[in-house]
Amino acid sequence: MNKVLLKSINFAVLIMKKMKKIAAIGSIGMFLFLACSQGQNKELTPPRKKIEIPKHSIEFKLSDYLTENKDLDAEVEKVFASLDDTAIVAQLIMPAVGRLGQTEATIKQHINDRIIGGVLMLNGTKDGFTSWIKNFESMNDSIGNIPFLYSADAEPSLVNRKIEGSVKVKKANEMTSIDEVTACAKTISSDLNAIGINYNFSPVVDMSPNTTVGFRSFGKVPANIIPWSNAFIQETQAHNILATAKHFPGHGLVSGDTHKSLQMIDGELKEIGNYPELIKNGVLSIMVAHIGVKNNSKYDTKGMPATTSEIIVKGLLREEYGFKGLIVTDAMNMGGVASIPQAEVKAVNAGCDIVLMPLDAKKAHADLIKKYNEDKEFKAKVDASAKRIIRMKICVGLLKK
Repeated sequence: MNKVLLKSINFAVLIMKKMKKIAAIGSIGMFLFLACSQGQNKELTPPRKKIEIPKHSIEFKLSDYLTENKDLDAEVEKVFASLDDTAIVAQLIMPAVGRLGQTEATIKQHINDRIIGGVLMLNGTKDGFTSWIKNFESMNDSIGNIPFLYSADAEPSLVNRKIEGSVKVKKANEMTSIDEVTACAKTISSDLNAIGINYNFSPVVDMSPNTTVGFRSFGKVPANIIPWSNAFIQETQAHNILATAKHFPGHGLVSGDTHKSLQMIDGELKEIGNYPELIKNGVLSIMVAHIGVKNNSKYDTKGMPATTSEIIVKGLLREEYGFKGLIVTDAMNMGGVASIPQAEVKAVNAGCDIVLMPLDAKKAHADLIKKYNEDKEFKAKVDASAKRIIRMKICVGLLKK
């Protein structure tokens, strides 16, 4: 009886040992499973906490941008104060999307990373651009980004090629009256309103001799450039779209193409006279060209493009001409500037508010924010540009309650 009892006890002990071993193996397996699961979770980007951007109930109009307005000033400061450094620097960066720009996926990644403040819609369809803008703004809203400025090269001579499905219009050098110019601007603006584009890089106010820009300006009759450009600008801005006079300080009298290489104005700046009246009449944006200036003691750019020259951007355009709107670079992937190291930093330091189509938006943001955190004077320039952009976004109606 005792032997039987002893055998039973030994058998029970053996069973218990085996059960403990199985339990231990199970625990290790569970641990490994959980560890694997946590590792997988780390690869997924957690939902970003939405940042609350202040919105206003006061009604502002695009025409308020250039006025003295304490309520508008206060709203700008309120929005600016809500932003971190990443979002402040992001306001200055505008990549492109479309056949000649980045992919939709790349832009969405930039939005998620909070490193851009606008997008150029570059070569696509009217329906496609409309859909992208809705999707991009849905992302911005879910994350808490400030809504974007959406731009296009919707010049009369390019719009039907750049935006397929847009209403057909005459090229700039085919128009015969100022009424035709106004009607054209109305047609283009109606299309842009329908798409959601609020920033038109038009009109071209250069003289006509240069083959790259000549057919795109109203310079067939030189006397028409200023009044016809002004008519286009006023009609565009009446549709709540920023108009842009370009290409400062003048691309019409150089022989080459800045898409391919840096072009030089030799001596006198003969085309800058096209700008003062347009500035006086309230144009809200001016695009600076990748044009250098030589043999000019006052405005020599020392072999660099105007986009990176403080003498041209800050000295001439801001201070001498008193321009208070947005200064945007021509595309930063163009041959006239692309080979310059840290070109985006140099352009912002010169006084440009928006760097258009940087070669690498992520790198541009990283370069700008590094300089922003190291250099107080540069930080002040970026802050001023960001506030101008925020002011424009408020006036165009992007931050209404």
